[in-house]
Amino acid sequence: MANIKSQKKRNLQNEKRRIRNKAVRSELKTRVKSAERAAATGADDAQELHRLAVKKLDMAASKGVIHKNAAARRKSRLAKRIAGGAEG
Repeated sequence: MANIKSQKKRNLQNEKRRIRNKAVRSELKTRVKSAERAAATGADDAQELHRLAVKKLDMAASKGVIHKNAAARRKSRLAKRIAGGAEG
């Protein structure tokens, strides 16, 4: 454990951010997986689930949880998988 007060504070801030970022990443995986599953099964709400997944990716990128290019890449791949079926 650090001795310096500012470093103790920094450690607490980093831990809070780590937990928050972990939750956001987990939510991303869940949304993307549900969108892919809905598209594969031809569910009625596939478009809505895709929209929610894209929204979560954009929000994560805007908050700095993932890089904006990573979000763009993942959105592109998701759209390809949804449009083209199993390839990609």
